[in-house]
Amino acid sequence: MDYSNILVFLISFFLAFLVQKIFIKNKKFDDFNFRSSHNTLATKTGGISIFLTIFIISIYNYINTIEIFDFSLFIPLSIMFIVGVYDDFYNADFKLKFLLQIIVAKIIIDQGYVITNYYGLFNMYEVSWIIAQITTVFVFLIIINSFNFIDGIDGLAISQVIKTILLIEFFNESLSPLVSLSLILIVSLLPLYYFNFKKKKKIFLGDAGSLFLGTLIAIYIFHLLGDNYTIKKEFSINKVLFSVSVVLYPLIDLLRVFVLRIKSGVSPFTADQRHLHHVILKQVSSKHAIVCLIILFIELCFFCLLMTLFAT
Repeated sequence: MDYSNILVFLISFFLAFLVQKIFIKNKKFDDFNFRSSHNTLATKTGGISIFLTIFIISIYNYINTIEIFDFSLFIPLSIMFIVGVYDDFYNADFKLKFLLQIIVAKIIIDQGYVITNYYGLFNMYEVSWIIAQITTVFVFLIIINSFNFIDGIDGLAISQVIKTILLIEFFNESLSPLVSLSLILIVSLLPLYYFNFKKKKKIFLGDAGSLFLGTLIAIYIFHLLGDNYTIKKEFSINKVLFSVSVVLYPLIDLLRVFVLRIKSGVSPFTADQRHLHHVILKQVSSKHAIVCLIILFIELCFFCLLMTLFAT
């Protein structure tokens, strides 16, 4: 048994409890409004506890000169986390968030995570450095906002993050350099299932959590589309199709709500309950956990179908 994972779990659980207690003491609750899917006291502190858990574990390893992953990744991850914390408190203007997301995307590009090959998409393969950077920024904006958008019901966002990481690692011919960070992340996410599904004193990810997690998933996708990621031969499939299929639900939901909002004459960033998970929740009149399982099941069925149809 790996006791380090147990320690990560306990630290995450303790921090989730402690941070929420501090927020409740200072009366920092998640407000109820027309788009809320909860009717009980809750705090948007999940992202804070996750970030602190990973930060504490990383600092310990850094001090002991143990490089479990590239610690420079904390620069873009921390920036988006801080942006999310600010947004949770002050509802930051989406134009400001967009600008900061573009800056973070450029930082990630300079760290070597960039899409330089289209793998046959639009009949293109290797692309120029300018197009590669523009593409990477565009994909980053889509991914990070798609994960931010799906954080609408209990357990959905964290389930999508765990699912995406596990699929990318499972189909990789060798473990990625992100695997240690991902293991810490997944273990630190597990206590949130308990706090997310509680009937009272719930804990939500908040924008701090969804933007932080969305950034990490974007980095994973860029790694997938890079030269150092090789899909197992027995599951050989086009990389672009594979990268889309592992984040299928967030992308479909983002596209759907954007189209519906634009057709209604409102900003695509206007919050509402038109998301697919809200629609399913109203239709089945069931618990959030059941809706999460339904979405994961349907998504994995589509994933298996794509893997079967388009395997080379």
